[in-house]
Amino acid sequence: MAGQGTTAPQSAPAAPAVGELTPKTIKMAPKLAYRNLFHDRLSLIVTLVGIVFSLILVAVQCGLYIGSEQKIATVIDKTPADLWVVPFGTKSFDDPSLLTGREKYTVLSTPGVESVQEMIVSFASWRKPGGGKKAFILVGLDTARSGVEPWNLIDGSAAELKTPNSLAVDKSYLKDLGIDGIGAYAEVNQQRVKVTALTGAIRSFTTLPFGFTNIDTARKLIGASPEQATYQLVTLAPGANIEEVRAALAERMPDNEVLTHAEFRDRSLHYWMFNTAAGAALIAGAALGVIVGVVIVAQTLYSSTKDHLNEFATLRALGASASYIHAVILIQAVLSAVIGYIIGFTLTMLLINATKNSTLTIVMTPRLAIGLFLLTLGMCIFAAISAIFKVTRIDPAGVFNR
Repeated sequence: MAGQGTTAPQSAPAAPAVGELTPKTIKMAPKLAYRNLFHDRLSLIVTLVGIVFSLILVAVQCGLYIGSEQKIATVIDKTPADLWVVPFGTKSFDDPSLLTGREKYTVLSTPGVESVQEMIVSFASWRKPGGGKKAFILVGLDTARSGVEPWNLIDGSAAELKTPNSLAVDKSYLKDLGIDGIGAYAEVNQQRVKVTALTGAIRSFTTLPFGFTNIDTARKLIGASPEQATYQLVTLAPGANIEEVRAALAERMPDNEVLTHAEFRDRSLHYWMFNTAAGAALIAGAALGVIVGVVIVAQTLYSSTKDHLNEFATLRALGASASYIHAVILIQAVLSAVIGYIIGFTLTMLLINATKNSTLTIVMTPRLAIGLFLLTLGMCIFAAISAIFKVTRIDPAGVFNR
């Protein structure tokens, strides 16, 4: 009626544009990705095999690299010292030569020094009880004067190493040394020794066994004087400035080098990893493992996506947007990465556990585990993006010409 107010009819909610991503379609993307992934079991198995193989390859190569780093620095890491006095030109920990023998007293008389320990490191010849020889690395520790003791002892005690001509060797090298265990006798540099302790998983990068003994026995076995040592391990007094003490020691001992703990560790790692063929092979192997892994995963996921081009063309013909299809492909890649990582990581840990008692050291750290997951996820997403370019060029009308 005239004069009466009229209320404008409320307009109906606008329908979503064709291909527009809505909450409903977003929720459907994971479901479609899941069904698409598990529909073709054979294709899924091939994809997972590629991911698992690449993951194990990368994990083993990177684990070997980390394990090698730990083996190079194993004794250094277990030896507390603020400064190391080493013979001039020492390339690494197991590049031994003897100091003259006067360094200990020079170090002790330097202001800021609280104490000093001595260490002998030398290559020696092990004569097996049944015949034959084996080179090994003899490490003499200052155990009688509260110095560092062998760690990871699995049989015997460090106290027994204080007796003359006693040695501790690693269990993994018993076969190489031709002995059965504690109580065995052998000859080191033509002098009789007795194995009184066994360590576990103390291995060298050079694959030569370590033999630990007290420093007096080590001097006797290599023919060094009672004052000589390979390294002087310096502990600073509380509040002493490390650089000032280091400069004072370097000035008083110009024929030797004075290195911080970190510097000596880094020097040893750099020498073996970058100046030797063994280190170069490890680095090349780790890099090659990553490259091969990326190629394998990219190829398998790309092929899997290509096998479903007709399905994606049908979705495009029904009005699905490109962004929706891209979401489906990326979710498929993430699902593949997660499943492949779980399987691959489990198999890798089983492999590491199976080789833990061998001289082959594969190490898995939390940082490496996280890195492997991110790498696997990145490889799968990279492969998915490669496939997306192929899917984007699909002609939706082509589905009606089949």
